[in-house]
Amino acid sequence: MSLDPAALLPLDARTATLFLAALVGGLVRGFTGFGFAMVFVPVAAAAVGPAAAVGLIWVVDAPFSLWFGARSAPRAVWREVVPLLIGSTLLLPVGVQLLTHLDPALTRWITACAILLALAALVSGWRYKGEPSLPLSLATGGASGLASGFAALGGMPLAVFWLASQRASARQVRDNLMAYFGLSTLVSGVVFTATGVLTGPRFAEAVPLLLPYGVGLWIGSHGFRHASDRTFRVIVYAVILVAVCLALPLR
Repeated sequence: MSLDPAALLPLDARTATLFLAALVGGLVRGFTGFGFAMVFVPVAAAAVGPAAAVGLIWVVDAPFSLWFGARSAPRAVWREVVPLLIGSTLLLPVGVQLLTHLDPALTRWITACAILLALAALVSGWRYKGEPSLPLSLATGGASGLASGFAALGGMPLAVFWLASQRASARQVRDNLMAYFGLSTLVSGVVFTATGVLTGPRFAEAVPLLLPYGVGLWIGSHGFRHASDRTFRVIVYAVILVAVCLALPLR
């Protein structure tokens, strides 16, 4: 029997860790349109375990994802968003199976490596031209669904997908991400409940985190209005790099 990760930290320390992760993750999510999981999951996983961290993040983020998704929907480019949703829905259950069956330490190593690959793709300067093809959109959506089920990192493949586009502005990237997550949240909620990732105790533990997360979202959303495209991309890259450091299971 494996040791319960929650037992590794005293209750007060665990609560403080989750509150801080929710606040900082909310700030990043409000500013960039993604990145909450890239901050919250590595930190929370060290305190409560990967599966519990994914359940917590869904409960905390769902109300805000639906709200921001509804606001961004009229401005989203749906010919790009819909194929991504299809691919995501198909592979989300596979990611959940990996989350619930792999060793937690191995899960954290895979998460760190995946984030590092995403950072390398962005920093390398790789770009594609023209309209994204249907196969590329479906494959990217599938990668997002797999990452979402495995570590709640569904925004990471999408960030690479849209930020790599020479056509996409920071505002368009953010609207597409928000619209996507508004709908994918509903799908993942069904899958997480059916597989036991979402439970009653998980809801109870997550509710207090709504306040710091909401405060972070509000600050981040207001800060986004004053950022240039270059600033937006630099901040995104920095968030990914920090996430790699947080996800490494070196302790």
